[in-house]
Amino acid sequence: MPDQPPHAHQILDPATEEVVATVPATGASEVDAAVVRAAAAQHRWGSAAPADRARLLRRFAAVVDDHLEELARLEVREAGHTLGNARWEAGNVRDLLDYAAGGVERLTGRQIPVAGGLDITLLEPLGVVGVIAPWNFPMPIAAWGTAPALAAGNAVLLKPAETTPLTALRLAELALEAGLPEHLFQVLPGAGEVAGRALVEHPGVAKIVFTGSTRVGKEIMASGARLVKRVTLELGGKSPNIVFADADVERAAAQAPMAFLDNAGQDCCARTRILVQRTAYDRFLELLAPAVRSVVVGDPSNEKTQMGPLISRTQLDRVRGYVPEGREAAIRGSAPDGPGFWFPPTVLTDVPADDPALTEEIFGPVAVVIPFDDEEDAIRLANDTEYGLSGSLWTRDIGRALRVSRAVAAGNLSVNSHSSVRYSTPFGGYKQSGVGRELGPDALTAFTETKNIFISTEA
Repeated sequence: MPDQPPHAHQILDPATEEVVATVPATGASEVDAAVVRAAAAQHRWGSAAPADRARLLRRFAAVVDDHLEELARLEVREAGHTLGNARWEAGNVRDLLDYAAGGVERLTGRQIPVAGGLDITLLEPLGVVGVIAPWNFPMPIAAWGTAPALAAGNAVLLKPAETTPLTALRLAELALEAGLPEHLFQVLPGAGEVAGRALVEHPGVAKIVFTGSTRVGKEIMASGARLVKRVTLELGGKSPNIVFADADVERAAAQAPMAFLDNAGQDCCARTRILVQRTAYDRFLELLAPAVRSVVVGDPSNEKTQMGPLISRTQLDRVRGYVPEGREAAIRGSAPDGPGFWFPPTVLTDVPADDPALTEEIFGPVAVVIPFDDEEDAIRLANDTEYGLSGSLWTRDIGRALRVSRAVAAGNLSVNSHSSVRYSTPFGGYKQSGVGRELGPDALTAFTETKNIFISTEA
């Protein structure tokens, strides 16, 4: 591999290890200059008529729609996502821009009854917002912060992950093509410890939206605290998939594989702890084995592929550390040989309670199946983690579904399904899975300050 130019990062195709692009990295001084430009652009954008802001955001959505296939193919190359997933992700960016645009003219305050006058509240933009996006879902998660922040009248500085900056850079170009003001939405590729840190520590950045590991989220929270900087953090997960004996066990087993294999398991919401009622445990495993082995793992650009590679050699080595050579697996699928960062779908059983594969977020295509006795035992096991992002439960008993949903400490739960994320509903975690909520009808308000004004009517 040739020598790297200074302050640049090579982007590799995770399926082939070929170099896709070389992207210059942003330094701290460049972040500072970007903040100055963004602040000037935000002043003009925030004072523009709401209808004009909404119109431009809808135009941005339309331009993204015109480039869906291009964006999807770029995501396949830089992130190793399956083509079907990448198309959905590009469509999610479009849909979220449209949804956020609809909120611009509905970002209303209140009139509060008080004695002696009129009291009103206004929702005003924060100013410049920093969005630090992860490599596992580069496009949609970048949009989760960017779209509502822009809609609320802010400027956005997006710092994509080092390994996946290409779709972010292309979205910034499409924003200009759509007519968004120059410097309102800037992409700052680079290292987290340089560009990311500069964003977090900059006094001109009013808020940080970060998706990534709990460890880094804690560092951002601590660093931002010195400036009383607002943060939204979407962090790790170790989500349960709870299957009761009264459920449609066949359907639960058929849908369990992609609940932890989607995106090669590189998903904070991955249902990697499969809890099965003891009386259905053996039957569930019998059904799960062929379902896991039938998952098509291979070239992510192939329409039939269901699971692609891991993002990098570093991530592959991390996953191998949880399932080292020689460790027995109850179920093991297949994966390609040769170049690329491949790891086969893997299911473990008979795992000790303190096994890292059970307690830590692996971020790979590995799940653990655990038996439980009754409802109380299922809830205990589901909550026996520092995380609380998402989860699923399978039962035909509506009362049980509601009881368990209330009892499981997680921000997003699905009954008889594995759905976690919709742009129209709130998303976020309990405990060490995060702070705040993204998406949904209140997304724009998370990027505003509430101002209270009292007007005396007394002479």
